[in-house]
Amino acid sequence: MNTKDSNHIKLLTANWELLQNSLKTLKRSVEKAQTIGQKEEYTFEEMEAFDSLTSKFSRASDIFLQKIIRTLWELLHEDKMPLIDILNKAEKLEIIHSADAMLEIRDIRNQIAHEYIPEAIQELVPDVIMLTHKLEDNINICQAFLLTRNWIN
Repeated sequence: MNTKDSNHIKLLTANWELLQNSLKTLKRSVEKAQTIGQKEEYTFEEMEAFDSLTSKFSRASDIFLQKIIRTLWELLHEDKMPLIDILNKAEKLEIIHSADAMLEIRDIRNQIAHEYIPEAIQELVPDVIMLTHKLEDNINICQAFLLTRNWIN
């Protein structure tokens, strides 16, 4: 293993730990949002819980896609390519479960990032909850792949 690969593995390991911590807090926010449920009007605290959920979802998906998947791609010595192509190939290599799900996650993440109306965020919450499970499924498949390569513990 060369120095560049060794550095990528260190980076991958650090980012994997960051992802695990992010995923843990995301799951807690999902539980809190599910407890709130859907209703006509929300309190300020409930809206804050939704805002926290969407923020944590965005962070976890960014860590996975921009840090884990991209670093993994470097370790595999694959050509640089657009994210959609990386995800399609990663699905074929069984690094992720579903490229389509990851693209849907990315789309919701972008909607969250560009949404400034609080009511719109609350409309995204059911999708975020459902996609959190898909994100977790993809992370679990990736974890299995990384463990077979001994790139994470």
